[in-house]
Amino acid sequence: MTTETVNVSEAIPFDAVTVDDPGRDIGQDAVTTNGQDGTRVKTYQVTYTDGIETSRSLASEAIASSPVQQVTSRGTRQPYVAPEPAAPAPQGCDSNYAGACVPIASDVDCDGGSGNGPAYVRGPVSVVGSDIYDLDRDGDGVACD
Repeated sequence: MTTETVNVSEAIPFDAVTVDDPGRDIGQDAVTTNGQDGTRVKTYQVTYTDGIETSRSLASEAIASSPVQQVTSRGTRQPYVAPEPAAPAPQGCDSNYAGACVPIASDVDCDGGSGNGPAYVRGPVSVVGSDIYDLDRDGDGVACD
């Protein structure tokens, strides 16, 4: 009969967590800490009779290395979307108005109104900048309506 001390190493699986990350855009998930298994060492007293194991008892147990938790960062920031640039006004049209071509002239009046020109525009026309020709008399953002 003989007795022997036997060390057995076994893996300790790592955990995985997901955390919200306001520094990342939505849909931009990434592993920010890689997980790593730990190691546990169990020490057994093993008894052999005529070379055959007849008993085994746990003498001690120790963690040789702790597992490292895997962390995945989930993006929660709404990504910035640049606004579409406004289409430039057609050649010869004032960029302060949209929906119809307001000519660039010394004065523009609504077609069919009481103004004396020299240029006219048929509305309705949206005011998207400054109402330099004072076409939106009621101030609702729509001129010549």
